[in-house]
Order: sequence, then C-alpha cells, then structure tokens
Amino acid sequence: MRRLSLTAVVPLVLTGTLLAGCGGDDQPSADPSDVSPSVTPGETLTATWPLTGLEATGDDDVEQPYPVIVTKIDNTTSAAPQVGLGSADMVVEELVEGGLTRLAVFYYSQLPDQVGPVRSMRASDVGIVSPVDASIVTSGAAAVTKNKISGAGIDFYEEGAAGISRASDRSAPYNVMADLTTIAKTAAVPPARPADYLPWGSADDLPRGKAATTIDVSFSGGHSTAWTYRNGGYVNTNTNAAADDQFPADTVLVLRVQVGDAGYRDPAGNPVPESKFVGQGPAMLFHGGRLVRGTWSKSALDAPVQLSTQAGDLPVPAGHTWIELVPAAGGDPRFSNGSVTFR
Repeated sequence: MRRLSLTAVVPLVLTGTLLAGCGGDDQPSADPSDVSPSVTPGETLTATWPLTGLEATGDDDVEQPYPVIVTKIDNTTSAAPQVGLGSADMVVEELVEGGLTRLAVFYYSQLPDQVGPVRSMRASDVGIVSPVDASIVTSGAAAVTKNKISGAGIDFYEEGAAGISRASDRSAPYNVMADLTTIAKTAAVPPARPADYLPWGSADDLPRGKAATTIDVSFSGGHSTAWTYRNGGYVNTNTNAAADDQFPADTVLVLRVQVGDAGYRDPAGNPVPESKFVGQGPAMLFHGGRLVRGTWSKSALDAPVQLSTQAGDLPVPAGHTWIELVPAAGGDPRFSNGSVTFR
C-alpha cells in the first residue's frame, strides 16, 4: 500500500536579521540583500520519498518492503573506486579515528547489487540512522560499539551475513562488498514508510542567501572534502568514486556537532571520536550556488533533524543531500578543530 505524506509549504516571515553567509566560517551577517520575499502558505498531498523529499513517479511505491539500509563505506584513497554512491538517496560524512572520515550511505528508493568497500560502524551511527529506523551494513565493529548499536535497537549486518563478501580484485581490509538486494530479502518488513529525514521543501522556500560556489569542509586531523557548484549541482572534486558513480548532490548541508571520546582506541592506538548528533548547533545549507545559514536541532538521538533561521523554519529543497557532520568548537580538543570555508 502506498503511504501518502503531507508536504506543507511553510510561510516564512523574513526580516533583515536573517543569518547570511560570508567568506569565513560561521560568522553572521545582517545584509538585507540576503532576504527573499515571503511565500504564500499552502499545502499539497503527495507521495514523496523519505530520504530525498522527491515525488514518486509512475508505479513507484514510497513504502518499500524493507527498511532504509545504511552502508558504511570507506572514504580514503585506499577505497577507490567507491562503488554505489551514484545510487544512494543521501550521504552523511562523519569523523572517525586518525582524522579520517567515513560515509554513512543511505539507500531506500533503489538498492544496488554491489556497494563498498564496506567498513566498520561507530557509536556516532546511532544518532545518524535512528531517525528513519535504518539497518546498517558493516564489516564489523568493536564490541563496545556493537553493544551501543544493539542497545539502541538497530539491526546490523556484518561480514558473514548473506550478501556480504570479499572481492578478489581488492586488498584487505578494503575488499568487503555488499549486495543490498540480497540483504533486503532477510530484513524485517517495516510497519510503514520511514519518517522524512529532513524538513523537505523547495528552493522557492529558501531565503536568498549569499553566493557560494566552492566549499571546503575540513575535519579534525586534516581531512577535507571539497565541493564545486557546477551544472545545477555540487561535485565532490576530491571524491574516491568513479566519474560515473558519484553521488548527485543537489544540496550540501553542513552541521556543526560536538565530538567526544568514544571510550576506546583503534588497533593503531588512535582515540576513537564519537559525533554527538543530538542537541543543536550552527547549520550551513548550500543549494543553487548559494549559502543560507541557520541552526539545526535534534531533541533525541532518534528524533528528526529540524532546521531554522531567526525568521522561522528552514526547509531543505527536495533532492539528494550530502550532510557533513563537522566537529564544532568546545568539544574534546583532540577532535574539535573542524572548519568550513567557501567563496
């Protein structure tokens, strides 16, 4: 049965005090040119996908007989080429040990038969996957992490499960690959369509913002992810995916989060960070070659993400969104030196 979701067009009462972008990191501006006119309130009843907000087409059913499946994919040059990013609905990039990052890649509207290379999950994933009751595909995890994931009621599939295998043409540990169509057959059928991950809207709902066509997102330890606005979307210019399998980002959403110590070390002796995806913090929404600043909030690990400006709710234009969970100042000093620059 197709479940219909109510997508409301929210009126924004906009004022000149709206936070606007500048060429640095997280500095507010009162530039009145960054404000767009108010929009007329109204609402439409449509069948939309929970991870993109896009309307279903043809015979597509937005209530699938499997849960959202999040695959943990390596994000280092050793992973190249990453497989399956081009089929994903949404991606969340999170900090892991050694100053590196890992991708939590969300699949629901379509399931590829090969994704990877699959790597281990982290405690940070509880807050990332819980809002849509997702299951995790992982190569494994430390015992303390498995206990946290299981304690949160999250199903996960690790190496040894049907659909997860090692590729002969890749070197370990970057050779674990997954067939999500096989994994989906063993997953419990969810009772209903997942909740919307983000507050979906349209580009017409956004304040004008400030021009920003290149973005550099730096995580603690020196890793950075670079984006360029090109042909109506954002291209990850230092991606590890093949040219024909890159994530088609319509929006890059940067959320500054507190990061603490997960309580254990990796085999190389590095402390493992844990992103606290709960509470609130600064948000930077890049769409259409422009930046709109705001605030994100999340009342619990399993609660949906809310976005707002001083003028009211901030919608995310329906489409494919890449979320950057960048360490904020004030957390563990070993992990809190992330930054965002743009021009």
